[in-house]
Amino acid sequence: MINVLHDRVLIKKIDATEVSTGGILLTHGNIEETFEGEVIAVGKGKPIKDSAPIPLTVKVGDRVMYNPKAGIAVKVKDEQLLVMKEEEIFAIVEE
Repeated sequence: MINVLHDRVLIKKIDATEVSTGGILLTHGNIEETFEGEVIAVGKGKPIKDSAPIPLTVKVGDRVMYNPKAGIAVKVKDEQLLVMKEEEIFAIVEE
């Protein structure tokens, strides 16, 4: 497993759905790419000189939307993950 540092977050990308809301199976050419993922690890917080780190807003298990150009792709046990700063996340998706 990867232990992320400081204000970094490890995200498992959530693939776009392949079935429309009406139940129609979509081909890959008709599926829009999503920029959503599940947070699977977080750092201890943004470091501040001479002070305790500022804790992150997101937590493990949160479903988030992130900047499409954000992060660094890493592969862990045949799974594609993203490491990014929390500031590259712009929303927490509530179900």
